[in-house]
Amino acid sequence: MEQKIFVTQSSMPPFEEYIEAIKPLWDSHWLTNMGTYHQQLEEKLCEYLDVPYISLMVNGHMALELTLQAFDFPEGSEVITTPFTFISTTHAIVRNRLQPVFCDVKLSDGTIDEAKIEDLITEKTVAILPVHVYGNVCNVEEIQKIADKYGLKVIYDAAHAFGVKYKDKGIGNYGDASVFSFHATKVFNTIEGGAITFSDQKLYDRLYNLKNFGIRGEELVVSVGANAKMNEFAAVMGLCNLKHIDEAIDERKKRVRIYHNKLENVKGVSMFHHREECSENYAYFPIIVGEDYRKKRDELYDLLKKHDIYSRKYFYPLTSDQACFKNKYKKCELDHARSLAEKVLVLPLYEKMEIEAVGRIVDIIQQ
Repeated sequence: MEQKIFVTQSSMPPFEEYIEAIKPLWDSHWLTNMGTYHQQLEEKLCEYLDVPYISLMVNGHMALELTLQAFDFPEGSEVITTPFTFISTTHAIVRNRLQPVFCDVKLSDGTIDEAKIEDLITEKTVAILPVHVYGNVCNVEEIQKIADKYGLKVIYDAAHAFGVKYKDKGIGNYGDASVFSFHATKVFNTIEGGAITFSDQKLYDRLYNLKNFGIRGEELVVSVGANAKMNEFAAVMGLCNLKHIDEAIDERKKRVRIYHNKLENVKGVSMFHHREECSENYAYFPIIVGEDYRKKRDELYDLLKKHDIYSRKYFYPLTSDQACFKNKYKKCELDHARSLAEKVLVLPLYEKMEIEAVGRIVDIIQQ
């Protein structure tokens, strides 16, 4: 029986390294509430991501939800976003009692089509929420021009873009804020976790209040907040994984190059365009199964599954077409997004993936 190959595998440091690192927690008994390791991880991530400020959160979704809340948009305001994303992006908008307005994406890289944003702006629009999908960087310059013209906030969902740089600047420097996910399936993980990066120091205080019940002293609560703090065990995992992140990305790169070299000449199979002046973190390896391929995307997915290879239809269906959102919001033309949703297949990729496993997958697709 062939070994099962899953779409991803969590990055973990050597067992002994993590055990040694968490030993002091048994001495201090300080397990949460922005302890020593929480503070250390914020400092290390500011340096690694090349950003001025960062706020750690319990997970990426709460990071996005509280970022939207921190800007205090009026209830019912509109946020222009992409439907070609994980459901969390849309949930965060709706749970803030805001209205998502879905903009189509570009076939070249799956990111929001900046040429179609302006037509969707109304007097109720307050923000643009694009996604650096698969680590593909949005057209940050054009998006910022539109935002400046209309006085809108730009909040990037950078869940897939950890460590990515554009024009030698950390991707978290663009827009008013960028939100990262440190979920176990991401390139960099803290088991569960997330963060917001930003340049306005005032946002740090607002986010601190939101993630810690608004508590600013033993007897002082200054605002209504939630509980979204990252605990110390998660922070230690982040510190350990950060030591190995460059090696992990390099190992992913080796596997991506094999995929790319073996599949680039397969008729009907194509890959996304990569922007110049932008580094890669090799978080995912999506392919586009076109009309010229011998099978439809879903048929290839089923075939791989028969061989114990678990790829992913990421993202299908579009968030705008999910049962909880369908027909509830403005109807927009989403031809490109729907086309990608029906054709994209994300292949297994992680740094400890056997090279032989990459070969197995490639052989099936080629044959």
